[in-house]
Amino acid sequence: MSQSLLRALDLLGELAAGPASLDELASRATVHKTTVMRLLHDLEEKAFVVRDEQQRYRLGRKLFELSSLALEQRDIRALARPHLQRLNEATGHTVHLAAFEGPEVTYIDKLESRHPVRMSSRIGLTAALHAAAVAKVLLADLPRERREAIAATLEYTQFTARTISDPAALLAELEDVARQGWALDASEHEEFVHCIAAPIRDESGRVVAAASCSVPVVLLDRPGLLGLLPDLTSCTHAISEALGWARADTKAG
Repeated sequence: MSQSLLRALDLLGELAAGPASLDELASRATVHKTTVMRLLHDLEEKAFVVRDEQQRYRLGRKLFELSSLALEQRDIRALARPHLQRLNEATGHTVHLAAFEGPEVTYIDKLESRHPVRMSSRIGLTAALHAAAVAKVLLADLPRERREAIAATLEYTQFTARTISDPAALLAELEDVARQGWALDASEHEEFVHCIAAPIRDESGRVVAAASCSVPVVLLDRPGLLGLLPDLTSCTHAISEALGWARADTKAG
């Protein structure tokens, strides 16, 4: 780990005890005041710290956002596990759970296929935002302006001949995903694998994670893959209900 990163983490640890001025932080640091000032400037630029009217530093919104996401995802993983296991047992195929970690969509759980042909993915890897079904599900729930901003910044790496290659096509697909309530990766990331994903919602209705079934095309054709949707959506609805979500058709009128 780099010295700069360690020193920045030390500063965040100091601020966890309460707000402090530059002079106070520098007096407790093992490096020169100018180094402390530079690190604080970098942290402030990324919203990990913020200065108040008295020019005292305190922990910023980005740190709280990340810690909230970490706790949220840990709870989602624990709640989702038994439901994902039942989906895995029912289908026999690879099951993933994914969620946003900052700007990236990350796989936070995985249950392996019972078939000899398996996926190369693993927990902790990020999903391609323009190709992975779980990423499409999560992006589709964002406000339109946020979707457009993200679509405009992607590199659109062409993993296969079917990979979405421009912002307009991605945005059109996200509209379809939002309307139909599930997403398809039609061999867009790996030539010999296709995937379907569905949203997991919290009590507010916000999509906080996505679950998917990934299947080698030699085991299931597209109609066969889409035939897994009832099992998949039953799973994601059960997880959502465990998080406090109430389906529109079950709410009291």
